[in-house]
Amino acid sequence: MDRTPKHIVAVSALVTNENGEVLLVKTHWRSDTWESPGGQVEEGEGLDQAVIREVLEETGITIRPIGVTGVYYNATRHILSVVFKAKVVSGELSIQPEEIMEAGFFPVSEADIGLYITRPNMLSRTLDAMRAEVFVPYETVTVRPDQVLSRLDETIKL
Repeated sequence: MDRTPKHIVAVSALVTNENGEVLLVKTHWRSDTWESPGGQVEEGEGLDQAVIREVLEETGITIRPIGVTGVYYNATRHILSVVFKAKVVSGELSIQPEEIMEAGFFPVSEADIGLYITRPNMLSRTLDAMRAEVFVPYETVTVRPDQVLSRLDETIKL
């Protein structure tokens, strides 16, 4: 049987502010853990633009994605998740109450991350992003005409 695969593409970001604190949210459907803000990519939307939009919608914070730190696949729910590292550009923390219960900036370290993030899949993604010093290049393109719309390829240590 020939079936066209159906997948959801999601994005999230490990967002840090000028004090090195990490932006975390607690959602209604996963209220047992803190996690990085993010959500589903809309059809035709670049991944970098999707993560900017999702973080802004959920938290009121405008970010600048720096690079991709990991790609993860949930085989049960058919969700491909792309995680970015990002910096705060502007904005005041304000949550979208229909999705987000709480949000805040926390001084998360590898030693105390388990106090915040309790789900193994969220923990591994966050640790990978915290440890990332080199990022996977990412670009959004169009065809006919071929054009690069955006590109992230920073490889500097932060």
